[in-house]
Amino acid sequence: MLFSIIVPVFNRPNEISELLDSLSHQTVLNFEVIIVEDGSTVSCHEIVKKYDSMLKVRYYYKENSGPGDSRNYGASKANGDYFIILDSDCIIPPKYMAEVTKALKIEACDAFGGPDKAHSSFSTMQKAINYSMTSFFTTGGIRGGNKKLDKFYPRSFNLGVSKEAFTRLNGFSNMRFGEDIDFSIRLFKAGYKVRLFSEAWVYHKRRVDLRKFYRQVFNSGIARINLFKKHPESLKLVHLLPTLFTITMFSLAIYAIFFNSLSALPIILYILIVFLDSTFKNHNIQVGLFSIPASFVQLFGYGLGFLKATWRQIILQKSEFKAFEKNFYN
Repeated sequence: MLFSIIVPVFNRPNEISELLDSLSHQTVLNFEVIIVEDGSTVSCHEIVKKYDSMLKVRYYYKENSGPGDSRNYGASKANGDYFIILDSDCIIPPKYMAEVTKALKIEACDAFGGPDKAHSSFSTMQKAINYSMTSFFTTGGIRGGNKKLDKFYPRSFNLGVSKEAFTRLNGFSNMRFGEDIDFSIRLFKAGYKVRLFSEAWVYHKRRVDLRKFYRQVFNSGIARINLFKKHPESLKLVHLLPTLFTITMFSLAIYAIFFNSLSALPIILYILIVFLDSTFKNHNIQVGLFSIPASFVQLFGYGLGFLKATWRQIILQKSEFKAFEKNFYN
């Protein structure tokens, strides 16, 4: 069984170096690697060449057109029976490919995905951001997994799919935000079997500061409306929680400032819950403290992106590309 690992990259040569290094230490080497440079101004080609003797790796450059189109381009060059889509900011544990191979032999499926974790080498902020993206007390409960509030939809940072299924579905759509969830939804609609491989996890760096993280989760809020317009049945009550959280927290804060300070108690309680939960899970008080702003940014960013997209795309009836023209592509 041959796997084709497909990685789009945009101006992140250092990340590609870490990713390829981790892939070179896999206990099972039944894969090829395809790096697709999506119009970068800072090339990773020389870095990729360093791994020629360690991996079956190929490098391609194309004009900037976004991650979904770059993954499709990589798939057109792939030889594997299965495609594994990874983000460039991932580090892969040594037994990842062994776990994927074992899981497919135990019970075959058409598509799969795995969870993500924080590596011990990550900064305190990266660990806090990882907590906010995986915690039950943020939108982590929506993302799927053992403690899920919705069915498991593989995400593009760790997504596997058979060549047959990928080809039949024509790969990723041209959506700018939410193209990976759109792909997962189409897998389910087409009747393909999708599984969670809980042991096939990756270390996912995500963003290194709160400003960049806010932009990422804001775009995730936009994505949910994009998905709603394309797949109306995909919008569930759980997807409204970040927006309701944002509105509630703003309302409580304003009421506490101008009318009754006791209205701040729910906010304080939430802060305490996040701090204790993150500190316990990460065994680090500092990560627990950093998780407080990270969780608020995660929920507020998602909620505000959702509200803005609702206004522009549903109320004003603008198309995805017209509503957020400045966000395409890069």
